[in-house]
Amino acid sequence: MTVERPVASGECPVDRGACGGPRGGAADRCFPLPAPSHNWGSAPDPAPQTPPATAGRCPLEGLEGQTPEGLKAGLRPGPPESGSETPEARGQAPGSTSEGPGARWTPRGRATLLMTVLAVALVGLALLAASIGAYEIPLRPLLGSLLHRIGLGGAELDRVGESVLWNVRLPRVVLALLVGASLGCAGALTQGVFGNPLAEPGVVGISSGAAVGAVGSIALGLDVFGNWTVTACAFLGGLLTAFVVYALSRSGGRTEVVTLILTGIAVNAFAGALIGLAVFHADNARITEITFWQLGSLAQATWPKVLAVLPCALAGLAVAPLYARKLDLLALGERPARHLGVDVERLRGALILVVALLTAAAVAVAGVITFVGLLVPHLLRMAAGPGHRFLVPGSALTGALVLLAADLAARTAAQPAELPLGVLTALVGSPFFFWLLRRTRRGQGGWA
Repeated sequence: MTVERPVASGECPVDRGACGGPRGGAADRCFPLPAPSHNWGSAPDPAPQTPPATAGRCPLEGLEGQTPEGLKAGLRPGPPESGSETPEARGQAPGSTSEGPGARWTPRGRATLLMTVLAVALVGLALLAASIGAYEIPLRPLLGSLLHRIGLGGAELDRVGESVLWNVRLPRVVLALLVGASLGCAGALTQGVFGNPLAEPGVVGISSGAAVGAVGSIALGLDVFGNWTVTACAFLGGLLTAFVVYALSRSGGRTEVVTLILTGIAVNAFAGALIGLAVFHADNARITEITFWQLGSLAQATWPKVLAVLPCALAGLAVAPLYARKLDLLALGERPARHLGVDVERLRGALILVVALLTAAAVAVAGVITFVGLLVPHLLRMAAGPGHRFLVPGSALTGALVLLAADLAARTAAQPAELPLGVLTALVGSPFFFWLLRRTRRGQGGWA
């Protein structure tokens, strides 16, 4: 190949760094590095923008026999190729990335679609849960009663149906939504704070710590804050447990997966021992109430309980999405996050407070319900990726959906008896956790 070169013979005219040195025949190799602009002639010329070379080719290949002016003209960028049109220019939907009926969605479009599907499914399941039970309420009269209560027409049910719907079913449905949303959101935040996918308020002992606070207040007969006493004690127990687990699971500036799980096992065992002591010293009436916390249930749902947990749950759910961007930066690692302006320790402290608040809100009214916060974020990551701007609110919606479905199954699967909700979620969540543990171990090549 012969090229009229304006520089020393045997060198690529673009740059030695771009083509790797002298060219000596067919064995020459050119590397695809961006080449700086050059003025080949004596007349000044604006610096042309050189497109990047194709891998393994010199940018001047195919321009043999041209003059320097011709070379300059050949290096100037031309009009865009037909294949570089935007999806909008081709008449394609902005949310898709390829042509044809099988076009794939972008992450943002997929997240929007999932949020819409989750919201619609949640409304439908809530109506179904309010309708199904020992006393069947058809869907059309149920909707009529709801519309009548908010002043949009409709009609009341009979006396028994109205009492069942508004004093039994709807408090339980609303409480399931609040507890599920709190546990799902707390699970996503816990995994983001600890930086590993195996963290969850129940697995690492935060739920058990909150249960100890609630059980302690019941066993001792505390009534310091009135209706808020159990919630306040559960919050303090969960907060203390969260900080203990966080402190003990860190080693060398990072949180180890094995240490986190072992710490959670130890904390759960210690919390179980404290609950056993409370049961040993309590009377029969309080033993029944304490057993409720250990098994987890929504059978005692009432509007006063909904109002007692509502401020804590709404506060935590409102604050959590504000930290989504910082959680995305923290996922890059502590050092990159600090370089990008994130105060890591302050962020972790604030999020631990939010997790304790959400967990306490759930435990105070429903007892210990495990694995919801572990299962829900993983399902969403598999569906729409790890971005916390979708993961945090999506986990709240999915957690509410999962717990509402679990509660519906708990009270209808063995009628007229009712299965404990915490037992049912543990039966489903334990195999999933075992699969996740083995999958993570294979991905890391062992726990060494």
